[in-house]
Amino acid sequence: MTDPFNPKIYIAGHRGMVGSSIERALRAQGFTNIIGKTRSELDLTNQAAVTDFFAIEKPDQVYLAAARVGGIYANNTFPAEFIYDNLMVQNNVIHQAFMHGVKKLLFLGSSCIYPKLAPQPVTEEALLMGKLEPTNEPYAIAKIAGIKMCESYNRQYGSSHGIDYRSVMPTNLYGPGDNYHSVNSHVIPALIRRFHEAKLAHAPEVVIWGTGTPKREFLYVDDMAAASVFVMQLDKAIFDEQTLPMQNHINVGYGSDVTIAELAHAVVKAVGYEGKIRFDISKPDGSPRKWMDSGKLNRLGWKPLVNLEAGLTCAYADFLHRAQLPHQ
Repeated sequence: MTDPFNPKIYIAGHRGMVGSSIERALRAQGFTNIIGKTRSELDLTNQAAVTDFFAIEKPDQVYLAAARVGGIYANNTFPAEFIYDNLMVQNNVIHQAFMHGVKKLLFLGSSCIYPKLAPQPVTEEALLMGKLEPTNEPYAIAKIAGIKMCESYNRQYGSSHGIDYRSVMPTNLYGPGDNYHSVNSHVIPALIRRFHEAKLAHAPEVVIWGTGTPKREFLYVDDMAAASVFVMQLDKAIFDEQTLPMQNHINVGYGSDVTIAELAHAVVKAVGYEGKIRFDISKPDGSPRKWMDSGKLNRLGWKPLVNLEAGLTCAYADFLHRAQLPHQ
């Protein structure tokens, strides 16, 4: 029988930026019975493989942090992969968790689930109240399906089987373990890499897509991990006070946002690039603003600890370490 004080915890996506941070947060709290499988060891889009995994390992809790993710270019270029892979991963993990007796599961979504023109800051109530941002609609729809899947299992099996599946919606994340691919990465890791390479090449300028005017909120990944563990460990009665049966997702944000131009200058400072920034206004901006209302989570007692300047410094150090790149 599993030790109730040291449950067997499966982190799907434990090698990713968020999953690895969740594992660090759990181990810092003294949890040691943590399992994870690499993509080569377990293909989460394979229903039979996921079924066998849960039958053998029998975890008590699941953090579902595995997903196909990417920036505007990747979402626009590979929409079929983004919707298919994410739907398959979610369906397999959530359903097999239920089939094999997992009572507690945390699903990690994304702020792109909300309408493109949602009132700011975006509250949880904005879900399904308008059209999505076209550039990442397939990914967003998959994440919305994951939220609704968790809610549906709670509604149908909560009382009879003790199911308690929760969802958290993070704002834009960055930090150690990020993907710094030159094309398929998100905005902060993409800027870190581009400004670093420009610094090494003594390039006179760096061109950035869009006007620089859209505003975005960014959260350091270790803060997101802390929030995830916090939400997972909340007493059910307390969690239920802040949620509804058909709206049981909770936003996780920093609390303020910056323009893309302000972000670019902050990354320039962290990296030490001395050239100019030019914005290519012929390229898409994406949503004009995405600022999460994290009031529910704040009222429950959680707040972020790492500001953007400190977070970018840590992210750049991680980039240099992982890539084994020179500072100059």
